[in-house]
Amino acid sequence: MKTHAIARACLLACLPVASVAFAQEGPPGEGGASRRLDRVEITGGRPSDNDLRRKASVSKQVYGREELDRYGDTNVADVLKRLPGISMVDGAVRMRGLGNGYTMVMINGDPAPPGFKLDQLDPSQIERIEVSKGATADQSAQSVAGSINVILKEPPRVSQRDLRLGANYNIESPRPSGTFTLSERMGPVSFTVPLSVFTWLNRQEADIRRPGLDQNGQATVATQHAETRNHGHGFNSAPRLNWKISDDETVSLQGFAQKGWWNNDTTVRTGGPYRAPKLDDSSDNEGTWQLLRANAQWSKRLNENQKVELKAGVQDAKATWNNLTIDTPVPVHNIGGNTDRGLTQTGKFSQLVGDDHTVSVGWDLEWRRRNETRTTTVGGVDQLPAVNGEAFRADIDRRAFFLQDEWEINPLWSASLGLRSERIATTSSGVGVNARNSFSVLSPLVHVNWKLDAKGREMVRASVTRSYKSPEITQLMGRYALNNNYPDEKQTNDELNPDRVGNPMLKPELATGIDIAYERYMTGGGMFSLGFFHRSINDLIRNVTTLDAPTAIVPVPRYVLRPTNISRATTSGIEMELKGRAGELLPSLFDMKTALNLRTALSVYHSRVKALPGPDARLDQQPPWSGSVGFDYRFSGLPLTVGSTLVYTPGYETQQTERQTLDQGRSRQLDLFAQWTFSPKTSLRFSANNLAPLDNTRLTSVSSGDYTYVARGSRTQLGLALDMKL
Repeated sequence: MKTHAIARACLLACLPVASVAFAQEGPPGEGGASRRLDRVEITGGRPSDNDLRRKASVSKQVYGREELDRYGDTNVADVLKRLPGISMVDGAVRMRGLGNGYTMVMINGDPAPPGFKLDQLDPSQIERIEVSKGATADQSAQSVAGSINVILKEPPRVSQRDLRLGANYNIESPRPSGTFTLSERMGPVSFTVPLSVFTWLNRQEADIRRPGLDQNGQATVATQHAETRNHGHGFNSAPRLNWKISDDETVSLQGFAQKGWWNNDTTVRTGGPYRAPKLDDSSDNEGTWQLLRANAQWSKRLNENQKVELKAGVQDAKATWNNLTIDTPVPVHNIGGNTDRGLTQTGKFSQLVGDDHTVSVGWDLEWRRRNETRTTTVGGVDQLPAVNGEAFRADIDRRAFFLQDEWEINPLWSASLGLRSERIATTSSGVGVNARNSFSVLSPLVHVNWKLDAKGREMVRASVTRSYKSPEITQLMGRYALNNNYPDEKQTNDELNPDRVGNPMLKPELATGIDIAYERYMTGGGMFSLGFFHRSINDLIRNVTTLDAPTAIVPVPRYVLRPTNISRATTSGIEMELKGRAGELLPSLFDMKTALNLRTALSVYHSRVKALPGPDARLDQQPPWSGSVGFDYRFSGLPLTVGSTLVYTPGYETQQTERQTLDQGRSRQLDLFAQWTFSPKTSLRFSANNLAPLDNTRLTSVSSGDYTYVARGSRTQLGLALDMKL
């Protein structure tokens, strides 16, 4: 008697040797750079995610509607954290264990604007997500780890009305969300207008420990319990209009708007009165963010061998905050805001040369300006009067030119050869700061694909790239900010509560990379891939804390944290992904007709920072490995599908500087869902995310023996989503 399919799936998920993944299908779209300038007419069905991935000219993963809808997520960040090789840490997306800034996030192939929030974008507005492992010449080379391209929905070929209503529960009461999408076609013009509204409410608790002194001056361990209530609401929309002027000429307009209001209220309770150290105070914090973006694209095929594309965009991002410490004799009140405005313009000309080459040349221009004002009072008195309330500004001027050749060598071999030159000039100005910095990056890029069979179901990919990580604009701003626990500039602080200041003279991190991958696409829709990567990084940027001498602004010695180019570094890794129908992957255990899909992924990383001692001198917050397993099962005779995914990352230690180490605890994310399909147009989905949650623990230590231990609790979130095609 055979074991039930779900029971066997759960058993296999517990066995690393039998962890497998499932194949997905998604909406139509281009799988990579075009090798031909001929007209393309869609006459068949939708290509699957695997088809788009297999036909791409560079190594990438493609996730369409099935993956986006599986758990009924209300934001893209929750989708990304389950994808192989991707994690979300403190709201920032990471690939290959590399932190924020190493991964390029794009919208429709263009870098995401400043202030863009993945955790406030509804997946129902997205066509698919493409995860690329290497840079190409026609896109920014700021992708040391890779890039995540969020493709927004295009107008459909027929009129549509879609409605998604949802509710999520974390504490107290459910919080509603919803998305309505209107799509129409009127002759040569088609458009889609999605509108999403969202709310959230959650609570996070934290326990903090630090060595200190009691009221009698005796050594003790100072403890504190903090409870943060986080709530807010917002909306976003991504309207798009396509105008087909002729078979050879099109115009597209894409807008994006996002606005939100947030509140964080923190209440702390200390274990007793302490003479030292100074612990956090309770606080009330609120603010807003707003993002507006508009892009226009014109594309024209001049003849059968030539094509030209022009794009232009404008963006405006704003943020405000109002932070106040409470229940303290000397409250600290911080009010401020920033604006980040930019213009972009790109162009690309493609020429078919002979029968084997598609050569493209183009440019990519960007101009950005960030202004920031901040006013801080301590007990009603201005803090740092010389700079309090003064505006700081940073400008970025980026200019890039590229040449790319898509070469179809023969039916089994193809290559993408590119050369991209980028020059970035930055200017930072404010009180006592007036710095200008510029650098240039020349990026040769080579991608080679070898099909082991004529249909391309088995292939080897290899890439050699040069990429870079540019300093964040906030890292370049020279504004000095005192630590809130030590708000009096006439008093010293401690090493674990440093002040902060930017570094206008930062240089970019330059990386030379190698990627090699084997991919096999199975006849039943399954897929197996095994890849290796290596990056050699120069001028690594890391935050370094130093004890600074007195200055005109701060008259006493204080510890200050500033971003600094410290060293060279290397990182390497092995990545495995397997997914497919259970009957195809394990035919001895499952019948081919069993509606069970399995998936698994495992990534192993190693990195080394040359200038730091010890075995744990790894890149910041890169774990030694991470893995995931999951399954989906569709019941026969019932319109019900259930599934689950488990993602696990072990704990690890990082030597951050010569004096400071970070011990990060393990993490585990267990999610499940159940979907009941009433009809082809209506379905109801239940989800439970972060079941059996673990505390997120962090131990930061310095060589003097001082440390901070923080254990942050998390809670399970329940969700319900109703999808309707009206």
